[in-house]
Amino acid sequence: MNVIIASTSTVYGGKYLDYLTEELKSLFANIEELLFIPYARPNGMSYDEYTQLANNYFKFLDIKVNGIHTFDEPKKAIANAKAVFVGGGNTFVLVKTLYEYNLWSVLKQKIDNGMPYLGTSAGSNITGQTMRTTNDMPIVPVPSYKTMGIFPFNINPHYLDTTPELLKHMGETRDTRLKEYLHFNHTPVVALREGSYIKARKNQYLLKGSYNARVYFEINNVQEIAPETDLKPLFENS
Repeated sequence: MNVIIASTSTVYGGKYLDYLTEELKSLFANIEELLFIPYARPNGMSYDEYTQLANNYFKFLDIKVNGIHTFDEPKKAIANAKAVFVGGGNTFVLVKTLYEYNLWSVLKQKIDNGMPYLGTSAGSNITGQTMRTTNDMPIVPVPSYKTMGIFPFNINPHYLDTTPELLKHMGETRDTRLKEYLHFNHTPVVALREGSYIKARKNQYLLKGSYNARVYFEINNVQEIAPETDLKPLFENS
């Protein structure tokens, strides 16, 4: 495994993927081309527009970006890819499309075999056991909530802490919603604040960035985990 999963592609006030540049230089070292999967379509943008956004960034690293939608056989495109980046957007749209093209097994196999993988937001959600802890609206139906399962937990990106300002809207906080999830599900959740990410290798899931992660093991067992902590031992018996 050679993976980075990030809460977001762009931190507030920054540029696209800019805060991850040093990590991506390492992740994609000696990679000349990567396969981009734009299926999540943030803001409804076209595949071409989304791929161009990624290409505008990666040309700085001398990496050519190829959108999977330009290939006649997307499964073969993944099988032949040297590296894959799955961008953010709507997780339901992403998951539905991955099922339509039957891409789960080939993508997971490539990641298990060490292919470099970058996921942001929705692209991070799909690395967990299920997509049940996405923040997105179910704007399209999905055949299953099951995702790749390369980690023994789910991801909740864009985690927002409960503040007096947040409570003013009188709706459920993120903490409330994740505890509601745990009433009916037993898979733990790693909630990533903006600017946080996990750098995963076969024997280590290292939390990186400037902020703690909030890990929901059970309703009454929620822990703040500091950056530079290896998350893997926390889940070995889960």
